[in-house]
Amino acid sequence: MGGEAVESVLSSGSLSEGEVSLDEGFASQVPTHFRDGLGRNGSETAKKDDVFGLGDFEEDGVFSSALESEVYLRRRSNAYREVLGSYDDSRVHIESLGRAKSKILSYYPGAWIEEVGGTKSFDYNVPQTTSLILIGPRGAGKSSLVNRISKLLDDDKFAPERAQVSYNPSVGDGTYFLQEYMIPRGSTSFCLYDTRSLSADPSEDNKIIKRWMTKGVRHGELVIRESDDSSLRKRMRCKARWSGHPFSVIRRVNFVIFVVNSLTVLKSMDNNHDGQSQYMQLIANTYNCPYLSFKDDKPAVVVTHGDLLSITERARVRIYLGELFGIHPAKQIFDIPDNADLLTQFTIVDMLRYSLEHADRNLPRKTWVLKKVWRVPVSACFYVALIVGIAIIAAFIKRAHPSIRGSQHVHKSKIHIDWPKIRHLWLE
Repeated sequence: MGGEAVESVLSSGSLSEGEVSLDEGFASQVPTHFRDGLGRNGSETAKKDDVFGLGDFEEDGVFSSALESEVYLRRRSNAYREVLGSYDDSRVHIESLGRAKSKILSYYPGAWIEEVGGTKSFDYNVPQTTSLILIGPRGAGKSSLVNRISKLLDDDKFAPERAQVSYNPSVGDGTYFLQEYMIPRGSTSFCLYDTRSLSADPSEDNKIIKRWMTKGVRHGELVIRESDDSSLRKRMRCKARWSGHPFSVIRRVNFVIFVVNSLTVLKSMDNNHDGQSQYMQLIANTYNCPYLSFKDDKPAVVVTHGDLLSITERARVRIYLGELFGIHPAKQIFDIPDNADLLTQFTIVDMLRYSLEHADRNLPRKTWVLKKVWRVPVSACFYVALIVGIAIIAAFIKRAHPSIRGSQHVHKSKIHIDWPKIRHLWLE
């Protein structure tokens, strides 16, 4: 559901009649407070196109003209139709899924480096293992996502789940230790890091995120916040005493996957007319943390638990998050429900391909590459200094040479041999 084949699906009209009618019947499913605001600009087109209930996202006076409002609403409508088209499972076949999986299984760090700006693949610091980190609020489904990815790429539906999943998020400790999962098992190509859930304080989360993104992550590391009470700290440190990993490798984070619960998002959308609930503020502030982005590349977004919603509700959630995060809802937001059908498997592979490609694209360059432009001037200065030094030494030697020769001549002239006295030596 990353939207790679959406345009061909829509243009060919391959969507069934029932699927097309989803768009027509969607307005009846939108809450009343959304439907009442659809025509606030007095445009019939606005009433028709803004069927996904996002009219409250804008305030009076946002647009300088009716034309700008019309263009904006049409763009929303096109995005909604593109998202709806991504749920057409007729475009996914066993063969295409197999080819997509083989590309992920054959991946190695740096495989998708783009040689731009005059650089080559050996100009980058390529890690031994590409690290993808999962970040999201409590109950988002990060651990469940790890298990689905692992089972898909291990091709073993009956394998035990690797990540501990909380059945009731309100009970239990959740994930307090960073957990590294090699994908697939036994491989060193890339890994997923399951992390502790976000708190209610974005500033506190940003401190932890900054540490992960600047200093790296390590398997088994205990994540404790300043707001944690003493009993929780004591309980977690007791666990850490028996499950510590002091010799674990510290890995640099190469890309971020942001995970949210579609049920919670939809509930916040319906219960808050201005879209500014505490949950929305939390995920928006955290997602926009500058440490999560790699230059212009923002994290990929995964929405979970969509199997409990209708297709139109899932589309609304993706459109809403696209507006909230400023990313394309059909190309950077991936709907991965709790099932194992072909479309879900294809979406998982599509999401991994997107994440790994962007991880390789943003690998840091080696230090010597950044200093390449200074090589010629520095070396030229060195050679000039060397030549000047040799010339100076030669001048000193030349100046000192005549005196040395003169002293040797004087010394030789003082030696006198009385040849007649030693004549008997010759006769012998």
